[in-house]
Amino acid sequence: MKTENIEDIYEVSPIQHGILFHSLCTSEVSLYFVQLGFTFHGDLNIVAFERAWQRVVDRHTILRTSFYWEDMEKPLQVVYKNVKVCIEQQDWRSIDPDEVQTRLSSFLKRDRDRGFDFSQVPLMRLILIHLEDDSYQFIWSTHMIMLDGWSYPLVLKEVIDFYAAFCQGEDIPFKPGSSFRNYITWLRQQDSSTSENFWGQMLKGVKTPTSLSNLDVGNLSNPEERYDEVQIEISKAITADLQSLARQHRLTINVLVQGVWALLLSRYSCRNEVIYGCTVSGRPVDLDGSESMIGEMVNTLPVRVKIDGEQYLIPWLKQFQEQLVEIRQYEYTSLVDIQKWSEIPQGTSLFESIFVFENQPIDRILRESQAQNKAINFSRPLNLYKTNYPLNLVGYPGSELRIGISYDFRRFDTTTITGILKHFEILLQNIAINPEVRLKNLSLLTVQEQQIKAMLDKQVTFNFDLALSN
Repeated sequence: MKTENIEDIYEVSPIQHGILFHSLCTSEVSLYFVQLGFTFHGDLNIVAFERAWQRVVDRHTILRTSFYWEDMEKPLQVVYKNVKVCIEQQDWRSIDPDEVQTRLSSFLKRDRDRGFDFSQVPLMRLILIHLEDDSYQFIWSTHMIMLDGWSYPLVLKEVIDFYAAFCQGEDIPFKPGSSFRNYITWLRQQDSSTSENFWGQMLKGVKTPTSLSNLDVGNLSNPEERYDEVQIEISKAITADLQSLARQHRLTINVLVQGVWALLLSRYSCRNEVIYGCTVSGRPVDLDGSESMIGEMVNTLPVRVKIDGEQYLIPWLKQFQEQLVEIRQYEYTSLVDIQKWSEIPQGTSLFESIFVFENQPIDRILRESQAQNKAINFSRPLNLYKTNYPLNLVGYPGSELRIGISYDFRRFDTTTITGILKHFEILLQNIAINPEVRLKNLSLLTVQEQQIKAMLDKQVTFNFDLALSN
């Protein structure tokens, strides 16, 4: 890129710095690589579709950004004025339909293996595969150093809006979108001394992370490579009961689901105090336009939770919610700094699992956009990504709550992961049925299993009493 095409240069954010560090220090080019896939049906106007993507890239600085780090004290991000968007097209209409899925899996792997050159723009690839005359597979490959989970639906909504207008021969007046510099400037204005005091106190006495070794499968000689999420869906009835319970006690669904993970982590690790990572949106209320800003603003922070089995569930959840609210005041803090202020040895991660609650799920945004205009009809069957954490748990709100897990396939097998999800489902059901319970009495058995156990226990007691009477 020529220097006259440079629009701006500024520092990277702490989370961008961490992602860049992990990406450069590993041989896995797919680390923090994101692939979103969509199936289009109908007559797709490819010219209008590409033009819509170009307009969105023109609007937002982060989509025109590259990164430089060599021979520099701190990495920098460089914004370019003009970045050309091109959609790579492939025609698979002659491929046997039975072979398409196998070929797609191979294609996705090759795409991940290509990785990204952080010094080049744009840091994303748009791939359109023509499957049938009225069917397309669209793949949007990008990197977490550029976009967070909050940003993806914002970008897609704009693309859909521009596409719909272009298809009708109309245009939407161009207005500059978000400037990521505003967020970097806000970060530099924050007081690091108060956050150091907070995190130092919060982690005081913690010497080691909460291990997941009890979940490890030690005999994985040829583990299956996985990048997709394994998910469960909680029924509408149970989800409605949980939502009602949350409203009644002024809790959030996020807190309910996150609390379940803390309880499960306690049982898996056999500890009454656990630490895991919680990913927060990182969008400050005092930064104008932060909710509509495109960029990587999330942060993953340690959460330290004490589990006293004698405590009742609802008071414990309320206390837990207050703790999470307090953490939000310091959510801008670099995880590298928090690690430095803790007593956990350098080089050892603060946590092995992270929890994310998608407050702005892509599926909902897309449904709303499609309901508003019929210019494009598609579904989203693909969501592939990988972080440097062994276990990633995601909560998706909706009329049917979903829980997803992506994981290090070299440490855990699918059976273990589905078992964790089953425990999630059971605990959420039991909480919905009987929230007035002590933590120690929250069972990992289904209602039917508990009834059978109660009958068996009753039968054993009867037989024992009968033996004594004889």
